[in-house]
Amino acid sequence: MKTGTLKQILLITDGCSNQGEDPIAMAALAKEQGITVNVIGVMEQDVIDEQGMNEIEGIAMSGGGVSQVVYSQQLSQTVQMVTRKAMTQTLQGVVNKELQQILGGSKTMEDLPPDQRGEVMEVVDELGETVELEVLVLVDTSASMKHKLPTVKEALLDLSLSLNARSGDNRFSVFVFPGKKKDVEKLLDWTPNLESLTSIFSKLTTGGITPTGPAIHEALNHFKKKRSLRSLLSRDDESFFEESV
Repeated sequence: MKTGTLKQILLITDGCSNQGEDPIAMAALAKEQGITVNVIGVMEQDVIDEQGMNEIEGIAMSGGGVSQVVYSQQLSQTVQMVTRKAMTQTLQGVVNKELQQILGGSKTMEDLPPDQRGEVMEVVDELGETVELEVLVLVDTSASMKHKLPTVKEALLDLSLSLNARSGDNRFSVFVFPGKKKDVEKLLDWTPNLESLTSIFSKLTTGGITPTGPAIHEALNHFKKKRSLRSLLSRDDESFFEESV
């Protein structure tokens, strides 16, 4: 079964967007392009208001992903859980499509007898350990996120360690919004580990606006750019390209 590379956007934010395109529409566009959008809402003592909650849930729903709201001290395990849960969800969708072709009609995993279902879930688990994974992380650096950024950094380093324990290849990229000069700024290009974040995160400045829609849009462009670069290279050069990004 050919699953290709699983592509995820992981959005870490603490509230409502207030600039640029509608983030829910951008998330729907991502899903159309085969990219899952997952959202983690970060709280401290303050509570995320209803508008913020609706946006977090709406983005994840439109993007075919997972959403979770947490206090910042729970962030590390949540980032790993959401990433893995979204991976399993996507792989189940792939397996269900395959089952429909084999069995005909609209049969899914749930329609199988318990023993067969267990076997199929073993396949999903195995794929989860071996499939190639690309995670583009979007970090909200609006003013209210200032005190939460050290926790975000630790959570991303933990995510890198956790996923690098898999046998499949991982690639990460990190963007922040708003950036110093633009609405969205690339912090880290595609890399198999996130250790280099340690030096960059301390230099981040926080701003007042929250351009979540433009951030998702920019993330989609970054996935596209990677694909178009790869298509320019011959197959012989492809492995070199993968190592050099």
